Amino acid sequence: MFSLTNLLRPHILTITPYSSARDEYTGTEGVFLDANENPLGSATSQGEYNRYPDPHQAAIKQRLAPIKGVRSEQIFLGNGSDEPIDLLVRATCTPGKDNILIMPPTYGMYEVSAHINDVELIKVPLTTDFQVDLEAVLAAITPQTKLIWLCSPNNPSGNLLQADAIRSILERAEQSLVIVDEAYIDFAATPSWTTELDNYPNLVVLQTFSKAWGLAALRLGMCFASEELIGVLNKIKPPYNISAPTQQLALEAISREAEKNEMVTNILAERHTLAENLRSLPFVRLIHPSDANFLLVQFDDAKATFEYLINKQVIVRDRSKVKLCDGCLRISVGTRTENDRLLEELRAMSTYPVSADLPLGTGDEATKPELVSNT
Repeated sequence: MFSLTNLLRPHILTITPYSSARDEYTGTEGVFLDANENPLGSATSQGEYNRYPDPHQAAIKQRLAPIKGVRSEQIFLGNGSDEPIDLLVRATCTPGKDNILIMPPTYGMYEVSAHINDVELIKVPLTTDFQVDLEAVLAAITPQTKLIWLCSPNNPSGNLLQADAIRSILERAEQSLVIVDEAYIDFAATPSWTTELDNYPNLVVLQTFSKAWGLAALRLGMCFASEELIGVLNKIKPPYNISAPTQQLALEAISREAEKNEMVTNILAERHTLAENLRSLPFVRLIHPSDANFLLVQFDDAKATFEYLINKQVIVRDRSKVKLCDGCLRISVGTRTENDRLLEELRAMSTYPVSADLPLGTGDEATKPELVSNT
């Protein structure tokens, strides 16, 4: 049976959190002489920011809870998803003793956070079709494995991980936290794992306002978990981790959820059109299936294509050196105008240099570029 107490580093259980002025008085009216703030206002024309923000972001959580189908007590808001990633490592992993498990290729911050905190990293690669190698994962888990990271839809491949594999890990790794990172879930035709929070006490779900909501500049991430674990994260986070402007703009965005959904619909349509057009290019070898707002595309010569596009000021991401992504560029879905510019530049490549170790297509089905459906 899962026990969060046994999972946490011992000193976390007894640590006394910082008590801020806004913890001791939560009202909004009064003469505020308790937090050494500037009483005269702010040196900016953009607003009055001289008072500290709500350290617990109660208004956002109350509005967000019904949208996500969770209780407000199951929500932690972080400075991007990177903050809860780091806090989860620090709360559970003793340096030099414990380990975390990742499945490359995947989001790079899991590994970075492990290195920063001097925590051993176990890597179990995904299969060649970017799915969980379940037997290998289960065999790699040790009593010291505190965190298991699953990115679904996965970055950089774009696909959802099979639900049965995630469920098996949740059920078999009872003494580990299993974190499903759903940064791109709004672009996928599947329910969020937040619907399973009450069924699996070791489940943690990460989401973000950066992608579908279009708020990347604000750096606001969401973490959903048991009330007990959320309480631990609140205890060890910085006191005012989410700024007042971020909270204000997030509340505005939440009130305009229909606009977010419309943007998602538009991006999905553009993703399909972009994939169809890329498929027609003779030097495109493979378009991987995507449940996200980007495509992972294999080219005859990814390096030359990347450099050519950079020279034309069309910026994509070179993932060709990432495990299982040989010859691949990751292309975010842009506006129709941006996507057309990308395609225009690719079509204009008059002499396409091909690496010696990557033969040109011969017309056989095995070498034709492939477009896999999203289902």
